[in-house]
Amino acid sequence: MAEQVCHKADIMAIHDAMDVLNGKWKISILSTMCYYNRRRFSDISTDLAGISNKQLSKELKELEQNKLIERTVLATQPVTVEYSLTEYGWTLQGIIDDLAKWGSTHRKVIMG
Repeated sequence: MAEQVCHKADIMAIHDAMDVLNGKWKISILSTMCYYNRRRFSDISTDLAGISNKQLSKELKELEQNKLIERTVLATQPVTVEYSLTEYGWTLQGIIDDLAKWGSTHRKVIMG
């Protein structure tokens, strides 16, 4: 494997990325959005067993503030809200796919 030099700018860029994606649930929420595209709040909650509604609401707002997801209110009775990735949010799909592959490999390594 070729030796790579990590520059201070790279470290800062990684820090910035982790600042946006930090927390227990953000990557999982984005993963759900990548695999299912449009999701209602209840669908996301079901996909992520263990997340509270309060925490999910907080995480969705933060992802929306960072322009990774968008919230669409549909004119239905009762009102339906859907979440989807923005065009910018879709730029994370490759990273999420790589994380999934790495996670599968890691599980095999750890489990023997």
